[in-house]
Amino acid sequence: MDLFEDLLEEKLGKSAPLALRMRPSSLEEFVGQEKIVGEGTLLHKAIKEDKLHSLIFWGPPGTGKTTLANIIANLTKAHFASISAVTSSVAEIRRVIAEAKQRLSIQGRKTTLLIDEIHRFNKAQQDALLPAVEEGVIVLIGVTTENPYFEVNPPLVSRSRVFQFEPLSNGDIEEIMERALKDQERGLGGWKVEFQQPALKHIIKSANGDARLALSALEAAVTMTSPDKKGIREITLVIAEDAVQKRALVYGEDAHYDAISAFIKSMRGSDPDAALYWLARMIYAGEDPKFIARRMVIFASEDVGNADPQALVVATAAAQAVQFVGLPECRLNLAQAATYLATVPKSNAAIKGIDGALKDVEEKRAYQVPKHLRDSHYPGAKKLGHGKDYRYPHNFPGHYVPQDYLPTELKDRKYYFPSDSGYERKIAEYLKRLREIEHEE
Repeated sequence: MDLFEDLLEEKLGKSAPLALRMRPSSLEEFVGQEKIVGEGTLLHKAIKEDKLHSLIFWGPPGTGKTTLANIIANLTKAHFASISAVTSSVAEIRRVIAEAKQRLSIQGRKTTLLIDEIHRFNKAQQDALLPAVEEGVIVLIGVTTENPYFEVNPPLVSRSRVFQFEPLSNGDIEEIMERALKDQERGLGGWKVEFQQPALKHIIKSANGDARLALSALEAAVTMTSPDKKGIREITLVIAEDAVQKRALVYGEDAHYDAISAFIKSMRGSDPDAALYWLARMIYAGEDPKFIARRMVIFASEDVGNADPQALVVATAAAQAVQFVGLPECRLNLAQAATYLATVPKSNAAIKGIDGALKDVEEKRAYQVPKHLRDSHYPGAKKLGHGKDYRYPHNFPGHYVPQDYLPTELKDRKYYFPSDSGYERKIAEYLKRLREIEHEE
């Protein structure tokens, strides 16, 4: 690096965003994620003793994933290389691995490779990493906002320790902000700033556990506020709201599955208010309304079933309306269906029934269809005895006559057990009457 490069780096460092300038360089400065890297944890010891194995850091933005990776880079004796999955190719991965092999064979020095946004690598790119990780040529640190169990190849995940980073607590965010306000070299310590308590709380709350977002809002609030006659910049709630603007809702792959799970469980738990909240979260985050509608159609049979047969009709109608109307209006169709599904009687008898029948089909031999139930319409069928002794229910009182419909080997097997919920109670009573007729015969 020559003099001009030194000057350029110095200027870029001073003009870099506050969030970048305040990035911790040691474990002592690192805030949050105590369960992962706090004093006494296995990862903390491994970093201190420089005995790392491949790692995957997974979590929302602004929670310290890349920061911790860079701290490791400062502490490890291994050569540290960094690439971004957004811009790197298989050729570049192979080049880095080839250099790592050469370094290991000549210098006896391992290579730690940081891959930012590793979930953006396709299967071929991830496969190119696998032999080097498996052989220990490189120690991988993959950083991702997406669930690696969905987005990273299973062999790569199985050879790495996955650490799930949680959103920072409000206390963590406050500590980070106060440090930035006091830091004379990297932060805003050279400015005279006074924060009104509601303004500080608003930024902390709006950050939603994202340190980068909090520091960006803090920097905007301070730099866009003019000093008074004493040179003090007073940050009011109005200024803080202006600095924050509308926060972007974190909604990666894992949040996608978590939100729909919470939505389904809220409807299953007969809580229409919670169902509407999670529905709003998904709509706000840009979730495909057709996906939400499909899950409600499934829910109508899985969790409501015959307790209210109308549920499937409502859910299917909502799904059709979503395709016909589209956003933003189809939010009304989704909301109507969600509140209906949340407030009707529930039964999972249908899913228990089909799963029980499938288990018998999978585990037992394929029994023959009883002859009286076989098709008798094709030529020669009747000579084979197909349809013989079949009793046509509509020819009997009540349109019912007892006869065997299951294979002989499964006679008297029961799969469907109606609940006493909603309309299914009537079904249970009807089936009970039919069983009594059977016993009478």
